[in-house]
Amino acid sequence: MFSNWLRLRKDGTLKEKFILRAKILSLIRDFFYQESFLEVETPSLVRLPGMEPYLDPIRVELPNGGKEKNLAYLTTSPEYAMKKLLVAGFPKIFQICKSFRGGELADDLHNPEFTILEWYRSKANYNDIMVDVEKLLVYILNQLIIQNKKLKIKNKNLRKNFIKYHGQTIDLSLPWPRLTVKESFQKYAGIDLDKILDLKSIAAVARKKSYAVNRDDRFDDIFFKIFLSEVEPNLDKGRPTILMDWPAEMAALSRKKTGDPRYAERFEIYIGGLELGNAFSELTDAEEQKRRLLDERLLRKKLDKDLYDVDEEFVEALKIGMPPSGGIAMGVDRIVMLFTDSKNIEEILFFPAKQIF
Repeated sequence: MFSNWLRLRKDGTLKEKFILRAKILSLIRDFFYQESFLEVETPSLVRLPGMEPYLDPIRVELPNGGKEKNLAYLTTSPEYAMKKLLVAGFPKIFQICKSFRGGELADDLHNPEFTILEWYRSKANYNDIMVDVEKLLVYILNQLIIQNKKLKIKNKNLRKNFIKYHGQTIDLSLPWPRLTVKESFQKYAGIDLDKILDLKSIAAVARKKSYAVNRDDRFDDIFFKIFLSEVEPNLDKGRPTILMDWPAEMAALSRKKTGDPRYAERFEIYIGGLELGNAFSELTDAEEQKRRLLDERLLRKKLDKDLYDVDEEFVEALKIGMPPSGGIAMGVDRIVMLFTDSKNIEEILFFPAKQIF
């Protein structure tokens, strides 16, 4: 199978998608420069990657001049490093870089190597990041329309406040709907999430709904069985959805909600059925963060995943004092898919993994 580079010699429509990809990357940078963010670069090769239990960092062996080799990993996200830069005194930062995830099957939406956009702002929370996301994507749309007019390019999929994706017209006019995870479970699954925020309760509800519940299933395993079957497919595809306030069991690196610690200040953004990003009001408590990382390490051991130490430098940064901050990771490839009306990630990657390996 030949990679896209050979198809590009003859396929004008495919070539247009890659030209549009380059424009989108340029517009992302323009947006953040205008918003006074600093573009930063952090390592792709790290000694201590993220501790997320269900991600598989790709191992790399580095020779050190002797018989033994240093073990390193291709990073799954620049998050730890960028938070250290917040502590170093850079209050508004962004990065566009490659990230890598082993064990991630190449399919319509995934590639083991992918392009990620992350940004963080201090003295902010997840509400501020929601506004950033809205402004960024509307900015991309409006600027693409302007550029197309100048070049006399007719693109019926893009018009003021609207894009067309998979035959669905999506209204991007502001503000975007905000829906709590609790509201989504009530609306689409008929479940009062407040009543099932522990493993025993959610397992009982799942069994009642005829889901297979295994003895080793954790809260989030069962949660996603319901979410991926009954909630995510039913989210409004005609409007973006900011799905916010996730159960504290799934807080990851986010802080718990003030006034209701059963939930975390985390949101995900969905447009046209695509999950585009995951955002937090960032956890700044060093002790709680280390506890969570150690818990995740125990789970990694249980799941027979690669084990490595907690990044103590990251914990130390929190001890020094990370300001109240909000941050997000967005998939650039999926943003490009959205604006190019592409059904498969292979359509917007010059060299997708499926065509290489």
